[in-house]
Amino acid sequence: MISRRHFFRSVGGLTAAAASTAAYGVSEPVVRLALTRYDLSPRQWPANFPLRIAALADIHACDPWMSLDRIAEIVDRTNALKPDIIVLLGDYVAGLRHVTRFIPASEWAAVLAGLKAPLGIHAVLGNHDYWDDKTVQRQGQGVPVARRALERAGIPVYENDAVRLTKDGRPFWLAGLGDQLAYMPARRYRQIARIGADDLGATLDKVTDDAPVILLAHEPDIARRVPSRVALQLSGHTHGGQVRLLGWSPAVPVKHGMRLAYGHLKLKCDVIVSGGLGCSIMPFRLGVPPEIVQVTLGGKGPLVS
Repeated sequence: MISRRHFFRSVGGLTAAAASTAAYGVSEPVVRLALTRYDLSPRQWPANFPLRIAALADIHACDPWMSLDRIAEIVDRTNALKPDIIVLLGDYVAGLRHVTRFIPASEWAAVLAGLKAPLGIHAVLGNHDYWDDKTVQRQGQGVPVARRALERAGIPVYENDAVRLTKDGRPFWLAGLGDQLAYMPARRYRQIARIGADDLGATLDKVTDDAPVILLAHEPDIARRVPSRVALQLSGHTHGGQVRLLGWSPAVPVKHGMRLAYGHLKLKCDVIVSGGLGCSIMPFRLGVPPEIVQVTLGGKGPLVS
């Protein structure tokens, strides 16, 4: 039988551990910054065509959790990787209410304009970028403030569109899907037939030759419908569950027997789901630190710490 002293000592130890875990989880979004590398050889991508991609997802700009200084640090770390191309996977605006300041789009976009890559910086929008714009939600259409800010900063934003790029004379396509949850809040204002701005068929119809395709899609769920014509899908949105223990996250539901929550999956195409950089709902991360994602296709890239 446990003694009274041992009982209170055990309770005290558990309380201290819980407090320590909570403190770590709150500090992790603003202190840690991980680099996650994937070296992939999709069968649709030529083995002798190396391409190095840096992907940033779910920035959720706000003070104090994702300040302009923090975004500048992410920009510097990303540039130091010397990627061929940088892609931004959506959700630039704040995703939580417990903040000291909501950073205007013009400010965070100006910092992101410091990203540098030979093949450029390319972006899609996320659900929060749509949800934050009340005019767009009331009208059920329009260009969100986040998109206008990015484009004014010189960063093209793709909504069901594709662009043909070349590296060393070899072509590939970069396609960007409209957000799949764009008009969910609009149901408060009007009856709407669908909540997404996405059109996968129209997006891929803009691919006019047999060069390999990379698809940017903020929410990863579309991967179940992406055809084998696509070599790689890059997504964010989930934050890896934001709390992740032994590969399990209580915030990520199982859909159709498949977890499109985090990491690398092989479906008809290869899929990478980033754990993202910021926080949504609450400023807390545990087991899934903020991360910059580096993907090397067609050959391993140099190790960068």
